[in-house]
Amino acid sequence: MILPILHYPDPRLRTVAAPVASVDDEIKTLIADMFETMYDARGIGLAATQVDRHVQVVVMDLAKEGEEPQPKVYINPVVTPLTEELSPYTEGCLSIPEVYDEIMRPSRVRIEALDGEGKPFSVEADELLAVCIQHELDHLKGIVFVDYLSRLKQDRAINKVRKVIAKKGK
Repeated sequence: MILPILHYPDPRLRTVAAPVASVDDEIKTLIADMFETMYDARGIGLAATQVDRHVQVVVMDLAKEGEEPQPKVYINPVVTPLTEELSPYTEGCLSIPEVYDEIMRPSRVRIEALDGEGKPFSVEADELLAVCIQHELDHLKGIVFVDYLSRLKQDRAINKVRKVIAKKGK
């Protein structure tokens, strides 16, 4: 089922997500719905917060166009920077449509999480995976990427989102 995506500056995007106690049928249904929603919106990552479910669940698929899908699930993710080096990356967000800006983040991280079956795993990540998991983890903490930008750019983002939403409504 495709779920509605919350749009910035919706205050529900500021909700801090609770840890998942157990990976039960309800969580597995949420994961399936999140993948369907993410693919429908043509995104590469989605946090449960963005679909108004305030639990620590992230789905991602970083496969390039034409490649086989590579769906990944991160439940209760913990991200640890492995370097102090920050790298710039142009980020966008399904909750902030058509807004993109450069954000500085640690270039290498370790991700510890549960998979879609509730099994723990750990992986070291760099480049797009490192950026994407940090972006999605921010959502679980009630942070959106424009929070890293100036007040002027945040105001522009709000105006852009309103225009995009109004255009879709017509």
